[in-house]
Amino acid sequence: MTDWPSQLARVAVTLLFGLVVAGIAWYGISAEELARLWRNITARPGGPMTFRFMLQPTMAAIVALRDGIGDARLGRLPYAATIIRDSRERASLLWEGIVSTARILILGVVMDVAYQWFFFDTFHPAEAAVITIFLAFAPYVVLRGPIKRIARHWIEQPPSD
Repeated sequence: MTDWPSQLARVAVTLLFGLVVAGIAWYGISAEELARLWRNITARPGGPMTFRFMLQPTMAAIVALRDGIGDARLGRLPYAATIIRDSRERASLLWEGIVSTARILILGVVMDVAYQWFFFDTFHPAEAAVITIFLAFAPYVVLRGPIKRIARHWIEQPPSD
C-alpha cells in the first residue's frame, strides 16, 4: 500500500494532466490560444487575487527549504542540476518533488479555477495547469538546490563509508 503523500501526488498529477488534456480538447493549440494564455499570465500579478503570486511560491520555498536541508544532511547533489544532468535519477527526483509539493499543486488548481470562474466568467483548464506549475512547482525546483548549497555550510556532512 502506498503512503498518503504518494496518493496525493498521484491526484495532483492526474488533475494537472487532465486539465491540460481538457484544455487542448476544448480550445486546441493555436497561436491565438497561446497569445491569450500569455496575456492572462502577464495580467494576473497586478489583478485580483494577487496574493497567490506570493502565497504559492512562498509555500513552495518552505518545502524547498525542508528538502534542501535534508539534501545537505544526506550529502546529495543539487536538485535541479541532478535532474538536468542525470537521466537515471531524473524521474525519481521529479516524483520526489511532486510528492513534496502535491498539496500546493492541488491548492493552486483550486485557486486558479476560482479565479477564472469569478473574474473571467470562463474556464481554460490548461491555463490553470500552467499557472499552477509556474507558481507552485517551478519555485521549488529552482530553490531546492541553492538552499542545499547554503545549508551544506551549516550542517556537518556524515562521513562517507
